[in-house]
Amino acid sequence: MESLIQKYNVPGPRYTSYPTVPYWDLQSFSEKAYISTLKKAFNHSNSKGRISLYIHLPYCDSLCTFCGCNKRITKNHAVERPYIEAVLKEWQIYLSHFSTTPILSELHLGGGSPSFFSPENLEFLVKGLLRHVKIAENAEFGFEGHPNNTTDEHLNTLFRLGFRRVSFGVQDYDPVVQKAIHRVQPFENVKLVTELSKSIGYESVSHDLIYGLPFQSVETITDTIQKTLSLKPDRLAFYSYAHVPWLPGNGQRGFMDNDLPTAEEKRKFYEVGKKLFEQNGYLEIGMDHFALANDSLFVAAQEGRLNRNFMGYTTSNSQLLVGLGVSSISDTGFSFSQNVKDVDEYINLLNNNILPIQKGHILSNEDLTTRRQITNIMCQFNTSWSDEEFSVDEREQLEEKLKMFEADGLIRLETNYLEVLSKGKPFVRNICMAFDKRMVVDQKRGRIFSQTI
Repeated sequence: MESLIQKYNVPGPRYTSYPTVPYWDLQSFSEKAYISTLKKAFNHSNSKGRISLYIHLPYCDSLCTFCGCNKRITKNHAVERPYIEAVLKEWQIYLSHFSTTPILSELHLGGGSPSFFSPENLEFLVKGLLRHVKIAENAEFGFEGHPNNTTDEHLNTLFRLGFRRVSFGVQDYDPVVQKAIHRVQPFENVKLVTELSKSIGYESVSHDLIYGLPFQSVETITDTIQKTLSLKPDRLAFYSYAHVPWLPGNGQRGFMDNDLPTAEEKRKFYEVGKKLFEQNGYLEIGMDHFALANDSLFVAAQEGRLNRNFMGYTTSNSQLLVGLGVSSISDTGFSFSQNVKDVDEYINLLNNNILPIQKGHILSNEDLTTRRQITNIMCQFNTSWSDEEFSVDEREQLEEKLKMFEADGLIRLETNYLEVLSKGKPFVRNICMAFDKRMVVDQKRGRIFSQTI
């Protein structure tokens, strides 16, 4: 396994989209073209007016040095209402482009720390969003909570508004690791909010863990996982730490590179975690995710309904994802758009009734073909294709790449079909890259992606 780790530990995307953001064609993108695809997606036969909503709430009261998300650090809670009012103005602009009342199948509050916001302001936000939609049967509403500031009132307020899923960012319980990543939260805090969520009636409680953080060891990872298992969350995200300190403003400079575990040690952490999860009834779902057999994510995977977008893995089948808030990304199935990343600029644009789009990409037919292959691999661990989808040269190049994975025992390869084997699941990102025609060496871009392992 160590030789495979050395072979495949290269920079690569996590494929929450295809094309990945660094390879978007910004020159041919326009707001007019994006709005056209937005309307097309809304009226598409696969959608029939169904949408998913992602709301980015960027504020945190302290900086976690492992975090690469768009956030603003402040202890001034007066920022909450002006930001929410801007989000609702953006929502009104989107509503003006829909031909009928949208049917909401999924709503997710992410960040940042959504639980930074007061329960009263979160209620103001959610009611403002729901006032203009029909709620789909079996709609899924979820939010990300910080264990240190998620209160009984947060949980009860959002539950009353229809939320049944909550995800808590745990990361690691070791005090040395917590100090290094500036994320100090005692086990007792996580235990309290987890048990409180279950007692209120939340149907899916998820914990996020990260392996590959500074000063982690097999012993500390094992202790963190055992503590997590004692709380029996319904889902687990077990992410590989993405070390990208070269990106501006991501906060990943709170420790030295030599404090990080090696790629071989990271893979050992993953194997230890996977074994413990499976021994306790958690089954691997897609990449980085585990769920109990009664969780809707597991059921969706078994039934071939698992989807992946900028919110991660989801059970929703809506083609149209509208992202509201600073830095949020929308996905129409035919295009992507991303909002501006500066909070003040975002609010100012919406105060002038301007859609705050910074950049985007209109997908070509070739993009759509490649996207389907990558999504299949990420969600189902298999995919198939026809000869017509690739030129002769492209098929030869693809076959050459895939035969390398087959020779290493990572995939089962048939004519125009592949299945990722158990041994290959840790290398899913690498397998997807075989289909990615945009993943070319471009020295001008500098460093873009974290290591795959």
